[in-house]
Amino acid sequence: MSHAVPDLDAIGVKAEPDLADSFRREVAHLLGRNNLNFPGAQPVSFSAKHLVELQKEDYFVCEKTDGIRCLMYFARGDTADVPEIHYLIDRKNDYRYVPGLHFPLPDDETFQSFHVDTLIDGELVNDTYDDGTQQLKYLVFDCLVLDGQSLMHRTLDKRLAYFKEKVLKPYNAMYNKFPQEKEHRAFAVEDKSTQFSYGIEMMFRDIIPKVKRIHGNDGLIFTCRSTPYRIGTDEHILKWKPPAENTIDFRMRLEFPVLEPDTDDEAEGVTEAYPDYDAIPICHLFTMLNSNEYRHFGEMYVTPEEWENMKALQVPLDDSIVECFKDPEQRWRFYRLRDDKADANHISTVEKVLESIEDRVTEEDLIRIAPAIKSAWKKRQAMAAEGKSRSGGPPVNGNGVKRKFEE
Repeated sequence: MSHAVPDLDAIGVKAEPDLADSFRREVAHLLGRNNLNFPGAQPVSFSAKHLVELQKEDYFVCEKTDGIRCLMYFARGDTADVPEIHYLIDRKNDYRYVPGLHFPLPDDETFQSFHVDTLIDGELVNDTYDDGTQQLKYLVFDCLVLDGQSLMHRTLDKRLAYFKEKVLKPYNAMYNKFPQEKEHRAFAVEDKSTQFSYGIEMMFRDIIPKVKRIHGNDGLIFTCRSTPYRIGTDEHILKWKPPAENTIDFRMRLEFPVLEPDTDDEAEGVTEAYPDYDAIPICHLFTMLNSNEYRHFGEMYVTPEEWENMKALQVPLDDSIVECFKDPEQRWRFYRLRDDKADANHISTVEKVLESIEDRVTEEDLIRIAPAIKSAWKKRQAMAAEGKSRSGGPPVNGNGVKRKFEE
C-alpha cells in the first residue's frame, strides 16, 4: 500500500491570494522579520566535513521521512463561532486552512482554551500499518513561536520541551478523555522522535527499518542542539541520504526536435518547420541563481519507457521542477516531479549536494564515527557540569542543560 500523503488540497482549503498575503504579514510580524518568504529552515547536504562537525557540537538525529514539509500557524479566528484557526504553510508559501483542529492550553480541564500566535515546524506523513489501515499524522520537529513568545533564540531541546509541555501534553490529554473525537480530526499530531547524534547504529538497526515499513524513509536529519532556529539555509541542519539517493531539484525545460514539412504536411497547408511532439525531447536542466534567473546545468537522460511514464503523469512537464539523481554512468536521471516546490535548488545548494555525492559518506562511515561522537559529547557534558558546579548554578541533566526549562 502506498505511503503517499494525500494532496494538500484534500486536507485543507487554500487561502486566496489577498488572504494568504495577510497571513504572510502576520507570520513575518510574529517572527520579527520583514521578509514574506517561506519562514522555514532548510538543511544542507551531509558531506565528509560534517563527520568532524558532529564531534565538535551536540547534535540530535531523527529519521528523514519522505512526507510533505509544512509549518503550522495557530491564529485567532474572526468570529465567536470560529475563535481559533489553523493553517498549514507549504514550501511554496501557500496557506491552507485545516478545519477541526484544537489545541487546548495547559491545566484547562474544560479543554475550551486554545493557543494563538503560535508557529510550529513539521511534516505530514501517512502511516500504513500491517493490517492495511492508514493514519495521517503531522510530526512536529521544532517550535518557533508559542503564544506570541519567540523561541527561536533558545536551544533545540528547550524549543521542543516547550512544545511538548505546553501544546502536545494538553492535546493528548484532551483526546485521552474524548477518544471518540479522534475520528473528526484531519490528522493526528505527534512529536518526531529524536535521538542523541551518537545513537546512529540504533537508528539504522531499529528505527529506520520500522519507519520504512510504516511511512517510508530516505535518510537522516542531524540538527544542532545549541544553535537558534534559522530561517532559510541552516548550516547546522544536516541532511544525510544514502549516497545513491542524493538528489537535486532542477527546473526542466523541454526542447523537441524540429521537423521540416514533407509533402503530406504541405498538402495540409503546413509550410513552416514544427516541433515533433511524438519524439523524446532534450530535457534541459537549470539551477537557480537568483529569483527568476537560471543557469543551464546539463541534460537529463531519459529512456523511452521513462518518457512514457512521465507523460502518463498528465501534468505539464515543460518548465516543471524535477528531482534527479546521478546514475553509475554519471548521468542525471528522473526521480520524481516536485509539484510541491515552486523553484529549483539554488546553485549554492547544488554545489553542496555535488560535494556530498563526491564525498560519499556511507551508513558504515556514520556507524564507525559514532563512538568518537559520543566521547566528545560526554566530555563537553562533563565540562559543562563542572562549570555549573563551580559557579553554584543549577544542576544539569544528561544533555548538559538545566533540568527544568525556563519559563
